[in-house]
Amino acid sequence: MVIAVAGLVLSVAFVHETRPFAEEEARAHPPLTAPRPFRTTFVDTTLRDRSLSAVCQAGFVNNLNDAMVWRIVPIFLAHEGLPIGRIGVVAAIYPAAWGLGQLASGAWSDRVGRKPLIVGGLWLQAAGIVGLVVAGGYSGWVVASLAMGVGTALVYPTLIAAVGNRAHPAWRASSVGVYRLWRDLGYAAGGLLVGITADAVDEAAAIVVVGLLTALSGLVVALRMQESSISSRYTAPT
Repeated sequence: MVIAVAGLVLSVAFVHETRPFAEEEARAHPPLTAPRPFRTTFVDTTLRDRSLSAVCQAGFVNNLNDAMVWRIVPIFLAHEGLPIGRIGVVAAIYPAAWGLGQLASGAWSDRVGRKPLIVGGLWLQAAGIVGLVVAGGYSGWVVASLAMGVGTALVYPTLIAAVGNRAHPAWRASSVGVYRLWRDLGYAAGGLLVGITADAVDEAAAIVVVGLLTALSGLVVALRMQESSISSRYTAPT
């Protein structure tokens, strides 16, 4: 409750309305001929726009494997005989690397582009996930957890920045909302997938399945996403 109240107070006192910035940016691009229906934005973001749809599925899979980390990995490590304290260390390394790493990866993506970090991050996640099964020892599990965290750090801020680059300022917030819908549904899908797979086979199989899906997601981004900025897609009138 203290954290929630503190967030509310800080937001009211220090967070400024950003819509005027988006409106100012929109004036540098061709005006929309008519109000854009949300249905159009939903379909474009989900399917029609190759880059946005690639980003949506990547966000979905990213949160799917995040659900796997919290639901199955501790059980898997316990069944491998790892003490609870060391399970906590392996589990903690993942979000620590993610949280600290994204401070650098966000700035890095501003310089090198969004696509390389998204593709590389997903493939690094996949390597770390499969590495959990292959490693077979505490040191290997620590390295695998670190790889997953660094991979997520490369992906997490970059995906939402890619949506901002691709979507016109007039409907950017709606597009981000659609992306977040698919991204956050990944938690639910991941919980169901790994639970069903673990019941049908075992925890290791569930982890490998998620690793393969993550690698496939990176391939989808590599094939479908176009590196772009808002300025390259919506040329300002001369």
